Formats: sequence, structure tokens, C-alpha cells
Amino acid sequence: MKKVIVPLLLSAALFGSDASVKSLHSSLDPQSLTQHMAFYELYPETPEGKKALAHIWKLLRQNPKSEKLPQFLLPKFDIQAIVSLVTRQPCDPAIKLSPEQLGAINALCSHFANRKLKGSQVWSKAEVAALPAEEVDLTRGLLIEQFEGSENFQDDILQYEASLDLMALQIAARLSKEPSDLEKVREINRYIFQEMQFRFPPHSLYAKDIDLYTFLPSVLDSRQGVCLGVSILYLCLAQRLDLPVEIITPPGHIYVRYRDGDQIVNIETTARGINTPSEIYLGLNTRKLQQRNMKEVIGMAFVNQAAVYWQKGETATTIKLYEKAIPYLNGDLLVNMFLGLNYLFAGRKTEGEKLLKPLIDHTFDHAVGPETLITDYFAGKASAEGIQAVFMPVDETRESILKKQDELKDILKEYPHFRAGLLQLATTFLQLGRTGEALEVLQRYHAIDTTDPTVEYYLSIVSAERYDFNKSWEYLKRAEYLTEQRDHKPMALRQLHNKLRTICPDS
Repeated sequence: MKKVIVPLLLSAALFGSDASVKSLHSSLDPQSLTQHMAFYELYPETPEGKKALAHIWKLLRQNPKSEKLPQFLLPKFDIQAIVSLVTRQPCDPAIKLSPEQLGAINALCSHFANRKLKGSQVWSKAEVAALPAEEVDLTRGLLIEQFEGSENFQDDILQYEASLDLMALQIAARLSKEPSDLEKVREINRYIFQEMQFRFPPHSLYAKDIDLYTFLPSVLDSRQGVCLGVSILYLCLAQRLDLPVEIITPPGHIYVRYRDGDQIVNIETTARGINTPSEIYLGLNTRKLQQRNMKEVIGMAFVNQAAVYWQKGETATTIKLYEKAIPYLNGDLLVNMFLGLNYLFAGRKTEGEKLLKPLIDHTFDHAVGPETLITDYFAGKASAEGIQAVFMPVDETRESILKKQDELKDILKEYPHFRAGLLQLATTFLQLGRTGEALEVLQRYHAIDTTDPTVEYYLSIVSAERYDFNKSWEYLKRAEYLTEQRDHKPMALRQLHNKLRTICPDS
């Protein structure tokens, strides 16, 4: 809002005219709490500023119970602090509200739906973990974890809850008296992505400091977040506004969706809330999307953080973060696998193998093919060091790809039937544009195992690029058969089928 009114402010200062202030006041969006608060912050002593304050109170006092409250039983500086909290920019210093201010905001927001949840009344991790998922207040659960050990534990939590309450009040000010769920979706999207301009940070930033873009306080302060960070913000507001949304986690991603019968509205929080087709989240080996609950989201914040420390090679920290996630994820086998692998990397073989044994020959419900990594390890076809090489991160540089490639080549000399190692080695050759060598490695995999649709797909593509269309069709049909056995028809296979049909119709 401050950016919007700067030209008019300069005009008012240059010409010394009250008309500019009046004109600016008349141009304010009558439903925008932020604009009126910013105006009041700049012109508190003017008649228009006092009108803006009265309008602020009108917008805030939507709770029937709050109609009995006097118009802020607080001195002027108290109102100013609350105004500053709403209008502050990411570069501005943090605002600290007094107990009286926090109480006033809580009274204004006592009608919000999250207040009915048992989770809004708890103050310990053990209490959160003991709650059924449907009673978890996501904001409180996350902040309890975030501020564990803080000297001002409760006050730190209440400060950020007040920020979210004020955000929800601003959204509610634009809603009709009996808003539909889709109206709520539209207004939350408008507020987060247009008015407050929350954005996905550059990769160079979040790859180094994932905490800043995942955990709720940092996301609120910076207005930047990765998919999980902004999805958490969205869910916290949705709980307040009584909007039933679902939490969906494709591999390596999370987004929010609204469902009403057959109608689905996907809310892609990394792309300003656009409604993306569900199919784009599916892949060759991803046949369905996992749905999570509010308790699991708390655990996923630590899973997200652990993945970054894993890439950094900080195994001890990675283990601690996965261990913090476990109580919230109710025996999630994928998280158990990640924790078990890191136990192996840390030399804690007994603990690691205990977690990994249930995953031998296991096929995850969302996947097409079985998990090979753990099966090969227990069959003596892979080592902990080999698995570490599979998870080695690469960036856009040729050097990082070659480094991983060399590691994999060394591992495969000792473990030539290590399937995940072969697939990753083939991938490095494809990244370097060396399709002949990629083909040779993929054929080695195919000779060992013909049940991986990803390998068959890559073989089909590489064969087509080398004009061996008969082989390309053979591998493609194998991939189609494998996916159809799991009731899946991925877009990538359909597109390849259509492309092959135009180049060389199947004989």
C-alpha cells in the first residue's frame, strides 16, 4: 500500500493541498483493511485519517461478539502498533505486540473456526502428537516446534498467531456474509499472491537456507517460501476461515486443493495459486497422488529440512530432523526408509536395517514399480556407500555430473547388478548428451530387470533417437504394459506413442 500512495503523497507535499489527501482517501478500496491501515498510519491526525480508522474498526468487527467491544480500549500508540503489523514490509523491523493488543486481536478473532479445535488450546509437543489429525491446529503445532526452548515460548507463539489472525481478518473483510468455499479460495489467493505478494525464492537462496523458506515465522517475515512454506501459510489461513482443503504431496512437492464432489481446484502455491491440471503431477512411476493430514504437515516441515541437510552431507543433522518428523507421520514407510538409510550412512547398521527390512520388495501405493534400493541392499547387490552415491546431488555444472558419474562407475564395478546405480549412471550420460553410453547402461539394467517403466521409457526414447524404431516400439509397449498393470496411463507414454506413430507406424 505504501508503494501505491507514494505519488499522491509527493503531490500533497509539493502543493500543500488537503485535496490530495481527500482524493487519496476516496480512492481507497473500501474492502481493503491493508490500504486503510496504511492510510491511517500516514495521516492519523487528518479528518480522513480518522475516517479511515473508523472504517478499519468496521472491517475488523465482523465477529458478532466483538460488537460489544468498545472501539479499541487502547491508547493511540496501541492502535499504531497493530496498524504497523499489518502494513510492515519484509525489510521493516519486527513488531512486538503487548498483551493488551494480543488480547484485543484474540477477541476480534474468537469466531474463527480454528478456535474450535482442541489443538488451539495445547502448549506442548506431546499434546499435539496425541491429538487426532482432525483436531490439530496447524499454526499452534508448528510454532510449538519452532519455538521449543525459547525463553519467551508462549509470547513468541502468540505474536505470530496474531499476525495470521490479522491476515485472516483482512481476507474475511472481502467475503460476503455467507461466502461459498470457492469465494474463500479466490480471496485467499488474491490476498497471499497479489496483495501481500508472497513469492517462491530463487533456488540459490532456498538451497542454502531452507529454514527461511519452510518454517512459518520466516515465511511470514520474508514473504517468500518454497512449496511447503507457502502451502503451510495457506492451510493456516484456511483453518481460520473454515475452508476445507486437502494437502497433496506428489514426490518432492506439495500443494493444496479444494474438492467439492467431482469438482477439483488445485492451488499451486509456487505459481501464485493457479489451478493446474492434476495430471501434470503424475509421472511414469507416480500413478496417484498422496493426500496428507494436518498432523503430517508438521512432520513434513522437518522432512523438507532434512532433505537439504542430506544433500549437504550432514548426516547427523539429517537424522535428528527425520527423528523429529517421525511422531507426526504415523509410520510413514518412505520417511522410515530415509531415516533408515541415514542410519546406515552413520554406521548405525542395526537401527537402519530394522527400519528398512519391511521395505524389501515393497511397492508404494502411489508408485508403479517396486522399490529396488532396499531389496538390492539386503540381497548383497548394493552397499551403503553405493546408496549414498545414488543420492549425490548434481547442479547445472558439468563437473558435478561427472563427479557423480565417476562415483557410480566405481560402485558398479563391485556391484554390477545394483539397479538404482545403473539407472542413475544412465541418467548422467543422458544429462551429458551421450546417448550411446546411456543406451548401453540401460540395456544392462533391462537384462537384469524388465519391470521398471522408467527404464523401458528411456530405452524407447534413446532407440528412437538412434532410428531403431522396432526396438523403440518394443520398449514402449513394455512400459505401457507395466503401467497399465497398475491402472496408470501416464501422459509421457501417450505423447511418445503418438510421436512414434507419426514417425514410424507400428508394424
